[in-house]
Parts: sequence; structure tokens; C-alpha cells
Amino acid sequence: MKKEMIIKILATWFGCGYSKWAPGTVGTVGALPLVVGLFLLPDLVYMAVSLLLTLLAIVISILHEKQLGVHDSREIVIDEVAGFVIAMTWLPMTWQSFLGAFLVFRLLDALKPFPIGLLDKKVQGGFGVVLDDVAAGLITNVLLQIVYVKTNWLGVQIQL
Repeated sequence: MKKEMIIKILATWFGCGYSKWAPGTVGTVGALPLVVGLFLLPDLVYMAVSLLLTLLAIVISILHEKQLGVHDSREIVIDEVAGFVIAMTWLPMTWQSFLGAFLVFRLLDALKPFPIGLLDKKVQGGFGVVLDDVAAGLITNVLLQIVYVKTNWLGVQIQL
């Protein structure tokens, strides 16, 4: 398979980025199977994959921008995948966690409150494409960790 095709497949997260309706949301939905699979691994492996995926997203975004000649094209959704994987780190594997993380992450990614919006505007290139989603994922995770520790709203961890 050609390098350009591999870049396109990964940048669009296997075609999710081609959605005419909310490609970022569709890309986040496309991350769900990956997150479920990562939950089966030890926490440190999950975190290592999160880091590697984030680095891969930066490289793929840089290469895809060069191919298209467009900064932060709507079809690039690997950044949403990396951000959502970060958002789900150390949360329980419950439908409440998935729903809560999905809603909070998408809200933060769409509205881009401080500091996410600042990062989106000021940081250029593939690093900038990914950094605002990483920030949204981190903020989502911190908020949901507080909810998880202080309430039972995120349910009980499923034992596999």
C-alpha cells in the first residue's frame, strides 16, 4: 500500500473523517472500539499506547497537511481519536464513563474554551492540529476523575 494512502486512512481514522455531518464527532465514535480494546490492557500499556497514538497523530497530521496543502482539514480526525483515548484514561469501563467522556470531550472540542481555544489559534502545523484535542482530552479526564472519586455517577467498574 502506498504511503499516501496509509496517511489518508490514518488521518481520517479509516474513513470517519469523510463524514459530511460532524466528522470530529464521527471520528470520536470511531475511537470507541480502540478504547474498549485498550481497557483490556494494563494501565501502563494503555498510557504508553496513548502517548504513541498522540505522537502518531502529530506525524500523520503533518504529513496529511503536506499532501492536501490545507491546515487542520475537517477530514483529519486522528486528533479526536488521540484526545478521546486520553479522556478515557483511568476511568471505569462503564457506559456512564463512555457517555460522560464522549459528551464532555465533544463539548470542549467544539466550544474550545480557554486554554483549548488559545492552543487551537496559536499553535500551528500538525502539532497544533493535535494539541487542542489533547488539551480537551486532559480536561475531560480531570473533570471525570473528580466525578468518579466524589460520586457514583460513573457506575461500577466492569470486571473482565
